[in-house]
Amino acid sequence: MMKVGILALQGAFAEHKQSLCSIGVDSFEIRQKKDIEQPFDGLIIPGGESTVIGKLLRKLDLLEPLKSMIENGMPVFGTCAGLIILAKNVEGEESHIGTMNITVKRNAYGKQIDSFSDTAVIEKVSPNPVPLVFIRAPWIESAGDGVEILCELNGHIVAARQENMLVTSFHPELTKDTAFHKYFADIIKNSSETPAVRAV
Repeated sequence: MMKVGILALQGAFAEHKQSLCSIGVDSFEIRQKKDIEQPFDGLIIPGGESTVIGKLLRKLDLLEPLKSMIENGMPVFGTCAGLIILAKNVEGEESHIGTMNITVKRNAYGKQIDSFSDTAVIEKVSPNPVPLVFIRAPWIESAGDGVEILCELNGHIVAARQENMLVTSFHPELTKDTAFHKYFADIIKNSSETPAVRAV
């Protein structure tokens, strides 16, 4: 049975867990290094504050083991701050896990008061319009080699994929729509990294 680890240091990790549960995918919370000693098939890095998440990843000695897993093919899905954590280049901030060939602008849409919702048809993900919820969201300024742009909104890249890495500027977990979680589950199913990847 598929098992997904959800980084639970900050942000909407409980909502991701609920979304996965609704599509029949088992999950568990990652709070400390010992949590990743068990085998699992995919990783979700939720929204929150990227600088805080980055500091906690380093303090808890989780950054390098998770980076190694991702580099070895572990499927990963980063939403909002999770997108920033995975980006190789972050404007105004040092990179963190830095495995995805993208440059990201933090808080690109402004402050909390500037949060908004929209919809878009994202053909690779779903034939139906997908709700997009932006909360102090980043966007992808540029995408390098190997990155597939999944969605642009008003001229800005807000969803992309590179091999087994999936990122969104918005929060699919804050809606009832499970298209992105199903898409991520399909990435895991199609991944060559089975059985599950363990930390080095």
